[in-house]
Amino acid sequence: MEYLWLILGLVALVLGGEFLVRGAVSIALKAKISPLVVGMTVVSFGTSAPELLVSLSAVLDGYPDVSVGAVVGSNISNIALVLGITVMIFPIVVNRDSLRIDWPLMILATFLFYFFAMNGEIVLWEGCVFLGILSLFTFWLIRRSRKEGIQLAAESEVAELNTGNPIYKDVLFLACGMLALYFGAEWLIDSVVSIASKQGVSEKLISVTIVAFGTSLPELVTSSMAAFRKETDISIGNLIGSNIFNILAILGITAIVHPLEISDSINQFDMYFLLGISLLLLPIMLFGKQIGRWKGVFLILFYAFYIYFSIAAEY
Repeated sequence: MEYLWLILGLVALVLGGEFLVRGAVSIALKAKISPLVVGMTVVSFGTSAPELLVSLSAVLDGYPDVSVGAVVGSNISNIALVLGITVMIFPIVVNRDSLRIDWPLMILATFLFYFFAMNGEIVLWEGCVFLGILSLFTFWLIRRSRKEGIQLAAESEVAELNTGNPIYKDVLFLACGMLALYFGAEWLIDSVVSIASKQGVSEKLISVTIVAFGTSLPELVTSSMAAFRKETDISIGNLIGSNIFNILAILGITAIVHPLEISDSINQFDMYFLLGISLLLLPIMLFGKQIGRWKGVFLILFYAFYIYFSIAAEY
């Protein structure tokens, strides 16, 4: 029964995030907010809402390993599993922005997370640093995007999400999305704790594997569909962007609401896999003309080793 609630929780989170984004985007556009700003703020935060609700609910309920484990596992999954599967479908040619802007910011966020977590806790001021960096980057990106092609991509994404519904339907979408996110997070966390106690494993293991994979499913679907349509230029940027948001926005907001405890298990094991795959992404993007299928095999094997050693460490 716990596994059923786990699946229902993940489904509710995915659907809740979708409803929330559609309602919020439409309301923001009716308020005469620029489609560019909506695309780079409302959409970005909205698509991270499921992870944020899980993180907040978990830390407030006293399960910090679920909160941090889901973020760490999701970030590893995004690069190793999701990117690996994407390039197995169709190779990716890396654009300059991914090398010059996205990857450096992801590495900065990841190493900041590592240094802040070394003492076993991320506190209010550290959460403020995370959000401050994200706010400055978003502001700079919006200014820069007005002169470059990113504006068209952001506005195109907003145009796809804008259904042109009357305001009452937008509010209904927003309300349904928030309710689905709330109950989805509660079902997910309760089922994780129950499964962990019955199977004799830690909540962290369930979080870095099942929960992290579930919250990475939207990125997997989006990137795979982009690969099938041979629009792979958006895939790697989306994945790196998701990792940046997971650390700076989700951990940042969670740490501001409540101090975030980091277990020795995450600090001494999962963190090194996260740092390793984040650093390895640079030579994978740099060497060769593209990220091809052999590199995809390597990434998937990296993820398989991570899952294997995560399970082995429990026994």
